[in-house]
Amino acid sequence: MTMEQDRWSRVKGRLRSSVGEDVYTSWFARMDLEGVQDESVRLSVPTRFLKSWIQAHYAERVLSCWQAEMPEVHRIDLTVRSAVRPVTQPKDAPAPVETRRVPAPELRSTATAPVSANHDALGGSPLDPRLTFASFVVGRSNTLAHAAARQVAEGRRGDPVMFNPLYIHAGVGLGKTHLLQAVTWAGNSGNERKVLYLTAEKFMYGFVAALKTQTALAFKEALRGIDVLVIDDLQFLQGKSTQAEFCHTLNALIDAGRQVVIAADRPPSDLESLDDRVRSRLAGGLVVEMGSLGEELRHGILKSRVAAARTHHATFEVPEEVLHYLARTITHNGRDLEGAINRLLAHSKLNNRPVTLEMAEHEVRDLVRPQEPKRIKIEDIQRVVARQYNVSRSDLLSSRRTANVVRPRQVAMYLAKTLTLRSLPEIGRRFGGRDHTTVLHAVRKIEALVSKDTALSEEVESLKRQLQE
Repeated sequence: MTMEQDRWSRVKGRLRSSVGEDVYTSWFARMDLEGVQDESVRLSVPTRFLKSWIQAHYAERVLSCWQAEMPEVHRIDLTVRSAVRPVTQPKDAPAPVETRRVPAPELRSTATAPVSANHDALGGSPLDPRLTFASFVVGRSNTLAHAAARQVAEGRRGDPVMFNPLYIHAGVGLGKTHLLQAVTWAGNSGNERKVLYLTAEKFMYGFVAALKTQTALAFKEALRGIDVLVIDDLQFLQGKSTQAEFCHTLNALIDAGRQVVIAADRPPSDLESLDDRVRSRLAGGLVVEMGSLGEELRHGILKSRVAAARTHHATFEVPEEVLHYLARTITHNGRDLEGAINRLLAHSKLNNRPVTLEMAEHEVRDLVRPQEPKRIKIEDIQRVVARQYNVSRSDLLSSRRTANVVRPRQVAMYLAKTLTLRSLPEIGRRFGGRDHTTVLHAVRKIEALVSKDTALSEEVESLKRQLQE
């Protein structure tokens, strides 16, 4: 096997892992390597539809898989190969005129971050060209996050920073990454400011690589020369040295008046793996939660995705009754909505059939999931328990040991352990900095009382119902 074919085999393995076996078999199993030259890779597929679909939906994925093997690759040229392959010629022999193939328009990585975002000591994480402010659908649950992100993106070098850091948190598929990449695209479009988008994983990789190659100082200096640092998926930041460097970078940028934008799947106070100082600094900016998508917003997202699909497939139509059905039944997150539109498009094109309600019900049945239970927060538990027992939340967090406070505090700790995924040390910290053994004692005490005290058992069940509604 030649070196090129060996690389291609590894790229295909990365692609299969990235998109999953079913998607890989559908779209990439018949993709062949034609050659590698300088910064471009030439690939081919047997049909124009495959070429069009891959260009529209997987351009960045294919490029990033190649770049993982060959960082110097910056372009993928995708062609449609003829059914009959030319007979192999000697290397120095010109190809016969009739078999020479004119390359189709190149699949250029418009998604690679602008030059100003890829600094010498830092490689920014890949950006998706679709994730801009223009394609972001605003609704009740994300209005504040969108407005704050726009304000950051429209700032100029030297302007006073209104809130720093901007910290956006939400569950999976609710638009955090979309907003962060939109900030990066908009911020870099004028080339006035240096805006760098990094996932937490990329930050860790860059720091560890810099330590190994003894270029950590250059890495730190490059990071601190950024005007706007955008960090995604902060909950994945691991390692004491990496977290310490992140803390120093965060402090240096904020103290210098540079903007920091961060996204995670939980608020700063719930990032248990991070140092207290980092959590405190994160909470000191503007913390915004993006809520779940309402039906009206889901409908808007679906219409937006259909419009985007029509730029490549002009005849693609989704009836309004289908859009309403999808918006009503697919409630989990925005990625499921996009996946539903992609399925309908593929089914319609491959089978040459118009989209109908019956088709939609069949194709998206696995995306119609039961409603997830509400994610309960410790603050909610403290508020509801305090109201139930007629004490204040500050009483629950205080050191008071009177009977009218001790029992509600123990009940609140018990509920925090049974209704959330927080650890005992974290619960103790959130209840006035108590030791985890205090929490464990409270949990065991309430468990024992509930089993023999009917009145307390009913109270606890009532509190659970209030919290879960």
